[in-house]
Amino acid sequence: MRNAIIQCLFCGSIIFIIWTALLVSYFHHNHEINQQDANIVWPLQKNMHLHKIHGLEQIQAYHLRGERSNTDETDEEKPFFKLSDNLNYSDPELFDGLLKYGLNVIISRSLGHERIVPDTRNERCLKKYYPIKLPTASVVICFFNEEYNALFRTISSVINLTPDHILEEIILIDDMSEYDDLKEKLNYHLEIFRGKIKLVRNKKKEGLIRSRMIGAAYASGDVLVFLDSHCEVNKAWLEPLLYAISKDPKMVVCPLIDVIDYTTLEYTPSPIVRGAFDWYLRFKWDTVFSYEMEGPEGPITPVRSPAMAGGIFAINRHYFNEIGKYDQGMNLWGGENVELSLRIWMCGGQLFIIPCSRVGHINKQHLQYDAGVNKAISYNNLRLVHVWLDEYKEQFFLRKPGLKFSNYGNISERVALRKRLGCKSFQWYLDTIFPELEASALMKGKHTIFINRGFKNPKSFNLEV
Repeated sequence: MRNAIIQCLFCGSIIFIIWTALLVSYFHHNHEINQQDANIVWPLQKNMHLHKIHGLEQIQAYHLRGERSNTDETDEEKPFFKLSDNLNYSDPELFDGLLKYGLNVIISRSLGHERIVPDTRNERCLKKYYPIKLPTASVVICFFNEEYNALFRTISSVINLTPDHILEEIILIDDMSEYDDLKEKLNYHLEIFRGKIKLVRNKKKEGLIRSRMIGAAYASGDVLVFLDSHCEVNKAWLEPLLYAISKDPKMVVCPLIDVIDYTTLEYTPSPIVRGAFDWYLRFKWDTVFSYEMEGPEGPITPVRSPAMAGGIFAINRHYFNEIGKYDQGMNLWGGENVELSLRIWMCGGQLFIIPCSRVGHINKQHLQYDAGVNKAISYNNLRLVHVWLDEYKEQFFLRKPGLKFSNYGNISERVALRKRLGCKSFQWYLDTIFPELEASALMKGKHTIFINRGFKNPKSFNLEV
Protein backbone atom coordinates (compact mmCIF):
# COMPACT_ATOMS: atom_id res chain seq x y z
CA MET A 1 0.00 0.00 0.00
CA ARG A 2 2.83 2.35 0.96
CA ASN A 3 4.67 1.62 -2.30
CA ALA A 4 1.52 2.36 -4.32
CA ILE A 5 1.11 5.75 -2.61
CA ILE A 6 4.76 6.61 -3.27
CA GLN A 7 4.37 5.66 -6.94
CA CYS A 8 1.24 7.83 -7.30
CA LEU A 9 3.01 10.80 -5.70
CA PHE A 10 6.03 10.31 -7.96
CA CYS A 11 3.84 10.18 -11.13
CA GLY A 12 1.91 13.25 -10.04
CA SER A 13 5.15 15.17 -9.49
CA ILE A 14 6.44 14.24 -12.96
CA ILE A 15 3.16 15.40 -14.61
CA PHE A 16 3.27 18.68 -12.69
CA ILE A 17 6.89 19.35 -13.73
CA ILE A 18 6.09 18.65 -17.41
CA TRP A 19 3.05 20.98 -17.47
CA THR A 20 5.02 23.71 -15.67
CA ALA A 21 7.81 23.47 -18.24
CA LEU A 22 5.32 23.67 -21.11
CA LEU A 23 3.62 26.76 -19.66
CA VAL A 24 6.96 28.52 -19.05
CA SER A 25 8.05 27.73 -22.61
CA TYR A 26 4.74 29.04 -24.02
CA PHE A 27 4.89 32.32 -22.07
CA HIS A 28 8.58 32.87 -22.91
CA HIS A 29 7.90 32.37 -26.62
CA ASN A 30 4.96 34.81 -26.64
CA HIS A 31 6.93 37.30 -24.54
CA GLU A 32 9.65 37.42 -27.24
CA ILE A 33 7.03 37.89 -29.97
CA ASN A 34 5.43 40.76 -28.06
CA GLN A 35 8.80 42.49 -27.64
CA GLN A 36 9.28 42.40 -31.40
CA ASP A 37 5.81 43.78 -32.09
CA ALA A 38 5.61 46.33 -29.27
CA ASN A 39 5.11 49.58 -31.22
CA ILE A 40 3.50 48.68 -34.53
CA VAL A 41 1.47 51.47 -36.19
CA TRP A 42 -0.70 50.54 -39.18
CA PRO A 43 -0.38 52.77 -42.23
CA LEU A 44 -3.68 54.37 -43.23
CA GLN A 45 -5.04 55.47 -46.57
CA LYS A 46 -3.92 59.00 -47.44
CA ASN A 47 -7.39 60.56 -47.49
CA MET A 48 -8.05 59.56 -43.90
CA HIS A 49 -6.97 61.02 -40.57
CA LEU A 50 -3.81 59.43 -39.22
CA HIS A 51 -4.17 58.27 -35.63
CA LYS A 52 -1.27 56.67 -33.80
CA ILE A 53 -2.28 53.70 -31.69
CA HIS A 54 0.32 52.45 -29.21
CA GLY A 55 0.76 48.77 -28.43
CA LEU A 56 -0.14 45.56 -30.19
CA GLU A 57 -3.15 44.89 -27.95
CA GLN A 58 -4.82 48.17 -28.95
CA ILE A 59 -4.13 47.59 -32.65
CA GLN A 60 -5.77 44.17 -32.38
CA ALA A 61 -8.69 45.72 -30.50
CA TYR A 62 -9.34 48.45 -33.04
CA HIS A 63 -8.71 46.42 -36.23
CA LEU A 64 -7.92 49.65 -38.05
CA ARG A 65 -8.03 49.06 -41.78
CA GLY A 66 -5.05 50.38 -43.68
CA GLU A 67 -2.85 48.24 -45.88
CA ARG A 68 -4.59 44.89 -46.12
CA SER A 69 -2.97 41.80 -44.71
CA ASN A 70 -1.80 39.08 -47.05
CA THR A 71 -3.10 36.37 -44.75
CA ASP A 72 -5.78 34.03 -45.99
CA GLU A 73 -9.09 35.58 -44.94
CA THR A 74 -10.83 32.21 -45.19
CA ASP A 75 -9.00 31.01 -42.07
CA GLU A 76 -11.03 30.96 -38.88
CA GLU A 77 -10.19 33.78 -36.47
CA LYS A 78 -8.42 32.16 -33.54
CA PRO A 79 -8.70 33.33 -29.93
CA PHE A 80 -5.48 34.91 -28.77
CA PHE A 81 -3.91 35.96 -25.50
CA LYS A 82 -1.34 38.75 -25.50
CA LEU A 83 1.28 38.81 -22.78
CA SER A 84 2.56 41.92 -21.08
CA ASP A 85 6.27 42.57 -20.58
CA ASN A 86 5.64 43.92 -17.08
CA LEU A 87 3.74 41.09 -15.43
CA ASN A 88 5.02 38.24 -13.31
CA TYR A 89 2.95 35.34 -14.59
CA SER A 90 4.36 33.03 -11.92
CA ASP A 91 2.27 34.91 -9.33
CA PRO A 92 -0.60 32.48 -8.59
CA GLU A 93 -3.03 35.30 -7.69
CA LEU A 94 -2.35 37.13 -10.95
CA PHE A 95 -2.55 34.00 -13.08
CA ASP A 96 -5.75 32.81 -11.40
CA GLY A 97 -7.29 36.27 -11.94
CA LEU A 98 -6.44 36.24 -15.62
CA LEU A 99 -8.01 32.81 -15.98
CA LYS A 100 -11.20 33.80 -14.17
CA TYR A 101 -11.67 37.41 -15.22
CA GLY A 102 -9.32 38.26 -18.10
CA LEU A 103 -7.74 41.17 -16.22
CA ASN A 104 -5.19 42.00 -13.52
CA VAL A 105 -7.15 41.42 -10.32
CA ILE A 106 -4.30 42.61 -8.10
CA ILE A 107 -4.42 46.12 -9.56
CA SER A 108 -8.22 46.05 -9.77
CA ARG A 109 -8.47 45.33 -6.06
CA SER A 110 -5.94 48.05 -5.26
CA LEU A 111 -8.05 50.58 -7.22
CA GLY A 112 -11.12 49.61 -5.24
CA HIS A 113 -14.67 50.74 -5.88
CA GLU A 114 -14.01 54.04 -7.62
CA ARG A 115 -11.31 56.25 -9.07
CA ILE A 116 -10.86 59.41 -11.14
CA VAL A 117 -9.99 58.77 -14.80
CA PRO A 118 -8.40 61.38 -17.11
CA ASP A 119 -10.76 63.59 -19.11
CA THR A 120 -10.03 62.46 -22.68
CA ARG A 121 -12.48 64.72 -24.50
CA ASN A 122 -11.37 67.18 -27.14
CA GLU A 123 -11.06 70.70 -25.71
CA ARG A 124 -13.91 71.82 -27.96
CA CYS A 125 -16.22 69.49 -26.04
CA LEU A 126 -15.52 71.45 -22.86
CA LYS A 127 -17.13 74.53 -24.44
CA LYS A 128 -20.38 72.78 -25.31
CA TYR A 129 -23.45 73.26 -23.16
CA TYR A 130 -26.55 71.09 -23.13
CA PRO A 131 -30.12 71.90 -22.14
CA ILE A 132 -31.06 71.20 -18.54
CA LYS A 133 -34.18 69.45 -19.76
CA LEU A 134 -33.03 66.25 -21.42
CA PRO A 135 -34.60 62.79 -21.66
CA THR A 136 -34.04 60.54 -18.66
CA ALA A 137 -31.87 57.44 -18.94
CA SER A 138 -32.13 53.89 -17.64
CA VAL A 139 -28.64 52.39 -17.64
CA VAL A 140 -28.74 48.61 -18.14
CA ILE A 141 -25.69 46.60 -17.03
CA CYS A 142 -25.68 42.82 -17.39
CA PHE A 143 -23.02 40.77 -15.66
CA PHE A 144 -21.90 37.17 -15.28
CA ASN A 145 -18.97 36.24 -13.02
CA GLU A 146 -17.55 39.75 -13.34
CA GLU A 147 -14.58 40.81 -11.21
CA TYR A 148 -16.19 42.52 -8.25
CA ASN A 149 -14.21 45.76 -8.22
CA ALA A 150 -14.46 46.22 -11.99
CA LEU A 151 -18.25 45.88 -11.73
CA PHE A 152 -18.46 48.28 -8.81
CA ARG A 153 -16.30 50.88 -10.58
CA THR A 154 -18.70 50.68 -13.51
CA ILE A 155 -21.63 51.40 -11.21
CA SER A 156 -19.97 54.10 -9.12
CA SER A 157 -18.63 55.94 -12.18
CA VAL A 158 -22.16 56.18 -13.58
CA ILE A 159 -23.52 57.43 -10.25
CA ASN A 160 -20.70 59.94 -9.70
CA LEU A 161 -20.48 61.38 -13.22
CA THR A 162 -24.15 61.52 -14.22
CA PRO A 163 -26.44 64.38 -13.15
CA ASP A 164 -29.12 62.99 -10.87
CA HIS A 165 -32.02 64.53 -12.80
CA ILE A 166 -31.21 62.65 -16.02
CA LEU A 167 -30.28 59.31 -14.42
CA GLU A 168 -33.60 57.56 -13.89
CA GLU A 169 -32.03 54.32 -12.63
CA ILE A 170 -29.34 51.71 -13.04
CA ILE A 171 -30.67 48.23 -13.77
CA LEU A 172 -28.28 45.39 -12.94
CA ILE A 173 -29.03 41.97 -14.43
CA ASP A 174 -27.12 39.09 -12.85
CA ASP A 175 -27.12 36.20 -15.33
CA MET A 176 -26.61 33.41 -12.78
CA SER A 177 -23.18 34.46 -11.52
CA GLU A 178 -21.38 31.78 -9.49
CA TYR A 179 -18.94 33.80 -7.38
CA ASP A 180 -19.79 34.54 -3.73
CA ASP A 181 -18.73 38.20 -3.80
CA LEU A 182 -21.42 38.91 -6.42
CA LYS A 183 -24.18 37.77 -4.06
CA GLU A 184 -24.62 38.99 -0.45
CA LYS A 185 -21.52 41.18 -0.54
CA LEU A 186 -22.77 42.99 -3.65
CA ASN A 187 -26.24 43.39 -2.14
CA TYR A 188 -24.71 44.94 0.97
CA HIS A 189 -22.54 47.49 -0.82
CA LEU A 190 -25.28 48.50 -3.25
CA GLU A 191 -27.29 49.79 -0.29
CA ILE A 192 -25.46 53.13 -0.54
CA PHE A 193 -27.16 53.62 -3.93
CA ARG A 194 -30.63 52.75 -2.66
CA GLY A 195 -33.33 54.30 -4.84
CA LYS A 196 -31.17 54.43 -7.96
CA ILE A 197 -30.45 50.75 -8.53
CA LYS A 198 -32.62 47.78 -9.43
CA LEU A 199 -30.88 44.42 -9.10
CA VAL A 200 -32.49 41.56 -11.04
CA ARG A 201 -31.12 38.03 -10.72
CA ASN A 202 -32.04 35.65 -13.51
CA LYS A 203 -33.43 32.30 -12.40
CA LYS A 204 -31.77 30.54 -15.32
CA LYS A 205 -28.86 31.30 -17.63
CA GLU A 206 -30.14 33.63 -20.36
CA GLY A 207 -27.02 35.03 -22.05
CA LEU A 208 -26.29 38.67 -22.76
CA ILE A 209 -28.90 39.22 -25.47
CA ARG A 210 -31.91 38.01 -23.54
CA SER A 211 -30.59 39.49 -20.27
CA ARG A 212 -30.52 42.92 -21.91
CA MET A 213 -34.12 42.51 -23.00
CA ILE A 214 -35.03 41.58 -19.42
CA GLY A 215 -33.30 44.75 -18.24
CA ALA A 216 -35.10 46.85 -20.85
CA ALA A 217 -38.44 45.45 -19.66
CA TYR A 218 -37.74 46.81 -16.16
CA ALA A 219 -36.72 50.26 -17.44
CA SER A 220 -38.81 53.39 -16.97
CA GLY A 221 -36.45 56.05 -18.38
CA ASP A 222 -36.94 57.70 -21.78
CA VAL A 223 -33.66 56.29 -23.10
CA LEU A 224 -32.01 52.90 -22.66
CA VAL A 225 -28.24 53.05 -22.20
CA PHE A 226 -26.52 49.68 -22.37
CA LEU A 227 -23.10 49.33 -20.73
CA ASP A 228 -20.74 46.39 -20.30
CA SER A 229 -19.95 45.42 -16.72
CA HIS A 230 -16.27 46.44 -16.93
CA CYS A 231 -16.49 50.09 -17.99
CA GLU A 232 -15.74 53.48 -16.45
CA VAL A 233 -17.66 56.44 -17.84
CA ASN A 234 -15.96 59.80 -18.29
CA LYS A 235 -17.02 63.36 -17.51
CA ALA A 236 -20.23 64.60 -19.15
CA TRP A 237 -20.55 61.26 -20.92
CA LEU A 238 -24.34 61.01 -20.97
CA GLU A 239 -25.51 64.50 -21.92
CA PRO A 240 -24.23 64.35 -25.54
CA LEU A 241 -25.96 61.00 -26.08
CA LEU A 242 -29.28 62.16 -24.66
CA TYR A 243 -29.15 65.43 -26.57
CA ALA A 244 -28.68 63.61 -29.88
CA ILE A 245 -31.66 61.37 -29.17
CA SER A 246 -33.77 64.35 -28.07
CA LYS A 247 -33.23 65.84 -31.55
CA ASP A 248 -34.22 62.60 -33.30
CA PRO A 249 -35.79 59.65 -31.41
CA LYS A 250 -34.71 57.32 -34.21
CA MET A 251 -31.08 58.25 -33.64
CA VAL A 252 -29.03 55.50 -31.98
CA VAL A 253 -25.75 56.79 -30.55
CA CYS A 254 -22.51 55.39 -29.16
CA PRO A 255 -19.70 57.06 -27.21
CA LEU A 256 -16.09 56.88 -28.28
CA ILE A 257 -14.78 53.86 -26.41
CA ASP A 258 -11.50 54.50 -24.62
CA VAL A 259 -9.18 51.60 -23.74
CA ILE A 260 -8.57 50.39 -20.20
CA ASP A 261 -5.60 48.04 -20.41
CA TYR A 262 -6.26 44.63 -18.89
CA THR A 263 -2.76 44.38 -17.37
CA THR A 264 -2.27 47.86 -15.88
CA LEU A 265 -5.87 49.16 -15.91
CA GLU A 266 -4.42 52.35 -17.34
CA TYR A 267 -7.08 54.51 -19.01
CA THR A 268 -6.01 55.53 -22.55
CA PRO A 269 -7.91 57.72 -25.06
CA SER A 270 -8.99 56.15 -28.33
CA PRO A 271 -8.74 57.85 -31.72
CA ILE A 272 -11.85 58.89 -33.62
CA VAL A 273 -13.06 55.72 -35.30
CA ARG A 274 -16.27 54.27 -36.66
CA GLY A 275 -17.71 50.76 -36.48
CA ALA A 276 -17.59 48.40 -39.43
CA PHE A 277 -17.54 44.68 -40.24
CA ASP A 278 -16.29 42.29 -42.90
CA TRP A 279 -17.96 39.52 -44.88
CA TYR A 280 -17.34 37.12 -41.99
CA LEU A 281 -19.64 39.52 -40.08
CA ARG A 282 -16.80 40.21 -37.65
CA PHE A 283 -17.00 43.67 -36.14
CA LYS A 284 -13.93 45.89 -36.47
CA TRP A 285 -13.01 49.50 -35.84
CA ASP A 286 -12.42 51.52 -39.00
CA THR A 287 -10.85 54.87 -39.80
CA VAL A 288 -12.96 57.95 -40.44
CA PHE A 289 -12.81 59.77 -43.78
CA SER A 290 -11.21 63.19 -43.41
CA TYR A 291 -14.09 64.98 -45.15
CA GLU A 292 -16.41 63.80 -42.37
CA MET A 293 -14.43 65.93 -39.91
CA GLU A 294 -14.37 69.09 -42.04
CA GLY A 295 -17.61 70.63 -40.75
CA PRO A 296 -17.89 73.55 -38.32
CA GLU A 297 -17.40 71.22 -35.32
CA GLY A 298 -14.30 69.57 -36.78
CA PRO A 299 -13.03 66.66 -34.65
CA ILE A 300 -16.10 66.64 -32.42
CA THR A 301 -18.55 66.18 -35.30
CA PRO A 302 -20.83 63.14 -34.79
CA VAL A 303 -19.57 60.30 -36.96
CA ARG A 304 -21.96 58.24 -39.05
CA SER A 305 -21.16 54.60 -38.32
CA PRO A 306 -22.13 51.56 -40.44
CA ALA A 307 -22.14 49.39 -37.31
CA MET A 308 -21.80 49.51 -33.55
CA ALA A 309 -19.59 47.49 -31.23
CA GLY A 310 -22.75 46.68 -29.30
CA GLY A 311 -21.44 46.79 -25.75
CA ILE A 312 -22.11 50.47 -25.14
CA PHE A 313 -24.88 52.48 -26.83
CA ALA A 314 -28.00 54.55 -26.19
CA ILE A 315 -31.42 54.21 -27.84
CA ASN A 316 -34.86 55.69 -27.22
CA ARG A 317 -36.77 53.11 -25.18
CA HIS A 318 -39.93 53.27 -27.28
CA TYR A 319 -37.91 53.11 -30.49
CA PHE A 320 -36.05 50.05 -29.16
CA ASN A 321 -39.41 48.31 -28.71
CA GLU A 322 -40.79 49.60 -32.02
CA ILE A 323 -37.82 48.40 -34.04
CA GLY A 324 -37.99 44.89 -32.58
CA LYS A 325 -35.61 44.93 -29.57
CA TYR A 326 -33.06 42.14 -30.03
CA ASP A 327 -33.66 38.91 -31.91
CA GLN A 328 -34.81 36.74 -29.01
CA GLY A 329 -33.96 33.65 -31.03
CA MET A 330 -30.26 34.45 -30.77
CA ASN A 331 -28.19 32.68 -28.12
CA LEU A 332 -25.73 34.02 -25.52
CA TRP A 333 -24.01 36.87 -27.38
CA GLY A 334 -22.36 37.61 -30.71
CA GLY A 335 -23.72 38.95 -33.99
CA GLU A 336 -26.51 40.89 -32.27
CA ASN A 337 -24.60 44.16 -32.68
CA VAL A 338 -24.27 43.83 -36.48
CA GLU A 339 -27.88 42.63 -36.77
CA LEU A 340 -29.19 45.62 -34.82
CA SER A 341 -26.96 48.00 -36.80
CA LEU A 342 -28.36 46.74 -40.11
CA ARG A 343 -31.90 46.94 -38.76
CA ILE A 344 -31.42 50.53 -37.60
CA TRP A 345 -30.11 51.74 -40.96
CA MET A 346 -32.31 49.64 -43.24
CA CYS A 347 -35.51 50.38 -41.31
CA GLY A 348 -35.37 54.17 -41.13
CA GLY A 349 -33.06 54.94 -38.22
CA GLN A 350 -29.56 56.38 -37.93
CA LEU A 351 -26.45 55.26 -36.07
CA PHE A 352 -23.78 57.73 -34.96
CA ILE A 353 -20.69 57.85 -32.73
CA ILE A 354 -20.57 60.99 -30.58
CA PRO A 355 -16.93 62.02 -29.95
CA CYS A 356 -17.78 64.27 -26.97
CA SER A 357 -19.03 61.21 -25.07
CA ARG A 358 -16.24 59.01 -23.72
CA VAL A 359 -16.50 55.69 -21.92
CA GLY A 360 -13.56 53.50 -20.93
CA HIS A 361 -13.75 49.73 -21.46
CA ILE A 362 -11.39 47.01 -20.21
CA ASN A 363 -9.98 45.12 -23.18
CA LYS A 364 -10.13 41.75 -21.45
CA GLN A 365 -7.96 38.83 -22.56
CA HIS A 366 -8.88 35.22 -21.92
CA LEU A 367 -6.80 32.06 -21.88
CA GLN A 368 -9.76 29.73 -22.08
CA TYR A 369 -11.47 28.81 -25.35
CA ASP A 370 -15.27 28.72 -25.12
CA ALA A 371 -16.75 26.41 -27.74
CA GLY A 372 -20.28 27.31 -26.62
CA VAL A 373 -19.79 30.98 -27.40
CA ASN A 374 -18.34 30.23 -30.83
CA LYS A 375 -21.27 27.95 -31.60
CA ALA A 376 -23.68 30.72 -30.54
CA ILE A 377 -21.92 33.30 -32.72
CA SER A 378 -22.22 31.05 -35.80
CA TYR A 379 -25.89 30.37 -35.05
CA ASN A 380 -26.64 34.06 -34.50
CA ASN A 381 -24.82 35.09 -37.66
CA LEU A 382 -26.86 32.62 -39.69
CA ARG A 383 -30.07 34.20 -38.41
CA LEU A 384 -28.72 37.62 -39.41
CA VAL A 385 -27.66 36.39 -42.84
CA HIS A 386 -30.99 34.79 -43.73
CA VAL A 387 -33.07 37.76 -42.56
CA TRP A 388 -31.04 40.79 -43.67
CA LEU A 389 -28.41 40.08 -46.36
CA ASP A 390 -30.75 39.19 -49.23
CA GLU A 391 -28.77 37.88 -52.21
CA TYR A 392 -25.52 38.98 -50.55
CA LYS A 393 -25.73 36.09 -48.08
CA GLU A 394 -23.65 34.17 -50.62
CA GLN A 395 -20.74 36.49 -49.76
CA PHE A 396 -20.86 35.10 -46.22
CA PHE A 397 -21.12 31.50 -47.37
CA LEU A 398 -18.17 31.90 -49.74
CA ARG A 399 -16.11 32.42 -46.60
CA LYS A 400 -18.04 30.07 -44.32
CA PRO A 401 -19.15 27.23 -46.63
CA GLY A 402 -19.46 24.83 -43.71
CA LEU A 403 -22.36 26.85 -42.31
CA LYS A 404 -24.47 26.91 -45.47
CA PHE A 405 -26.73 24.06 -44.39
CA SER A 406 -26.49 24.57 -40.63
CA ASN A 407 -29.52 25.05 -38.42
CA TYR A 408 -30.52 28.62 -37.47
CA GLY A 409 -33.94 28.09 -35.95
CA ASN A 410 -37.23 29.73 -36.88
CA ILE A 411 -36.82 33.23 -38.34
CA SER A 412 -40.39 33.80 -39.52
CA GLU A 413 -41.05 36.40 -36.81
CA ARG A 414 -37.97 38.40 -37.80
CA VAL A 415 -38.82 38.20 -41.51
CA ALA A 416 -42.33 39.46 -40.68
CA LEU A 417 -40.80 42.27 -38.59
CA ARG A 418 -38.69 43.41 -41.53
CA LYS A 419 -41.73 43.45 -43.77
CA ARG A 420 -43.86 45.27 -41.19
CA LEU A 421 -41.22 47.98 -40.70
CA GLY A 422 -40.91 48.52 -44.46
CA CYS A 423 -37.14 48.08 -44.36
CA LYS A 424 -34.89 48.78 -47.34
CA SER A 425 -32.72 46.21 -49.09
CA PHE A 426 -29.18 45.26 -48.19
CA GLN A 427 -28.23 46.63 -51.61
CA TRP A 428 -29.45 50.05 -50.42
CA TYR A 429 -27.33 49.67 -47.27
CA LEU A 430 -24.23 48.92 -49.37
CA ASP A 431 -24.84 51.81 -51.74
CA THR A 432 -25.78 54.41 -49.15
CA ILE A 433 -24.26 53.51 -45.78
CA PHE A 434 -21.31 51.19 -46.24
CA PRO A 435 -20.00 51.20 -49.84
CA GLU A 436 -16.49 50.50 -48.53
CA LEU A 437 -17.53 46.90 -47.89
CA GLU A 438 -16.59 44.94 -50.98
CA ALA A 439 -19.95 44.45 -52.61
CA SER A 440 -18.98 41.41 -54.64
CA ALA A 441 -16.26 38.81 -54.47
CA LEU A 442 -16.08 36.43 -57.43
CA MET A 443 -14.13 33.32 -56.55
CA LYS A 444 -12.08 32.14 -59.52
CA GLY A 445 -9.67 29.40 -58.59
CA LYS A 446 -7.34 30.84 -55.98
CA HIS A 447 -8.02 34.44 -56.93
CA THR A 448 -10.62 36.81 -55.52
CA ILE A 449 -11.76 39.80 -57.57
CA PHE A 450 -13.12 42.63 -55.44
CA ILE A 451 -15.53 45.13 -57.00
CA ASN A 452 -15.74 48.33 -54.92
CA ARG A 453 -18.76 50.58 -54.99
CA GLY A 454 -18.47 54.37 -55.03
CA PHE A 455 -19.86 56.36 -52.15
CA LYS A 456 -23.33 57.66 -52.89
CA ASN A 457 -25.47 60.25 -51.18
CA PRO A 458 -23.13 61.20 -48.32
CA LYS A 459 -25.03 62.74 -45.43
CA SER A 460 -23.88 65.04 -42.68
CA PHE A 461 -25.39 65.42 -39.26
CA ASN A 462 -25.02 68.55 -37.16
CA LEU A 463 -25.63 68.52 -33.43
CA GLU A 464 -24.34 72.01 -32.78
CA VAL A 465 -25.66 73.41 -29.50
